[in-house]
Amino acid sequence: MVRLIYRNQVFEVPAGLTVREAMKQVGLNPEITLAVREGKLLHENTVLQDGDEVRLVAVISGGGG
Repeated sequence: MVRLIYRNQVFEVPAGLTVREAMKQVGLNPEITLAVREGKLLHENTVLQDGDEVRLVAVISGGGG
């Protein structure tokens, strides 16, 4: 299993999913969410391995002006 941590929520998903698939499975939008494992940013096509713990961070964009 893989642990996904988003704010104060913890989700578990099966190993073998890509980062993008895992985010979708737990209801997060991969277009606006970053995944970090051991301090390194993960690409959305990275395959998650059993025992991984991944932090998910919402991307905040602001308007210019």
